[in-house]
Amino acid sequence: MRTASAILSSLHLLALAIGLPAIVMRARALARPLDEAGIKRVLTADTFWGLAAILWLVTGPGRAFGPLEKGTTFYMSSPLFWVKLGLFAAVFLIELPPMIAFIRWRIAHRKGQAPDLGGVRTFATLSWIEAALVVTIVFVASFVARGLGRP
Repeated sequence: MRTASAILSSLHLLALAIGLPAIVMRARALARPLDEAGIKRVLTADTFWGLAAILWLVTGPGRAFGPLEKGTTFYMSSPLFWVKLGLFAAVFLIELPPMIAFIRWRIAHRKGQAPDLGGVRTFATLSWIEAALVVTIVFVASFVARGLGRP
C-alpha cells in the first residue's frame, strides 16, 4: 500500500511539474506572433497542459478518497480542502473557452485552414490567471496536508 501511495503521490506532483511550465509557455506563446510556428508552440504547450490536467483528475480523487492516503474523513473535514477544490474548479471553468478554441484550432489545422485567432489576448490572460491559481493550489494543498485549518 505504501508503494502505491508513493506512486500516486509522485504522479500527482509530476502533474505540477508538467502543468505549471506548460500553462506559462502557452501564455507566452499566445503573446508572440501566431504564424504557423507560433500556433504550433501554443498547441504543444496546450497538449502538455492537458496531460497535466488528466494526471490531476486521475490522481487527485484517488489520493483524497481512496484508501492510500489520509482518508476521506481527513479531507472532507478540512475547510482548506474545499478551498483547494474550489480553486481547481475555477481553473477548470476558466479553461473551458481556451480549451474549446484550441480544439477548433486543431481541427482547422488538420483541414489545412487558418484557425480563428479571435480571443487570443483573452486566452493569454486566462492562462496567466490559471498559472497563478495553480501556484495558490500548491500552497493550499501544503496547508491541507499538514492539517492546518481543520476544526
